[in-house]
Amino acid sequence: MGAFRLVGHVRVEGTHGMEDTDAAARLREICLSLPEAVEKPFGGHTAPAYRVRGKLFVMTSEDGRTITFKGAPGVQEALVAEAPERFFVPPYVGHKGWVGARLDVDQDWDEIAELVEDSYRLVAPKRLAALLDSPQR
Repeated sequence: MGAFRLVGHVRVEGTHGMEDTDAAARLREICLSLPEAVEKPFGGHTAPAYRVRGKLFVMTSEDGRTITFKGAPGVQEALVAEAPERFFVPPYVGHKGWVGARLDVDQDWDEIAELVEDSYRLVAPKRLAALLDSPQR
């Protein structure tokens, strides 16, 4: 079992690849604010990845310069066409609609938060996704 550390009240398993930059901290805060979201590396990587009930909704690159998230049909094409300096089609999962976002450029973090939430909604169980619409949130 990998090393664990605490981030707020959330247990985080062995994520050491992505430096604790402002971008990494912002992304972590966004992802871990979602119901039952956890941070755990993907495959043999050490960079953070974010999951809900074992399903990935955000992956980070080992160097911390990019993230990849699941997009609804048409989202990838629209983002890449609109802002190719910020968004790209990632290798391996791009053909499945996942979207890459560069964190080493000026990003609109409100937009990133919305895109991460949309990715979460696509993979989370319906009951958990519905909590995002709760007035208590």
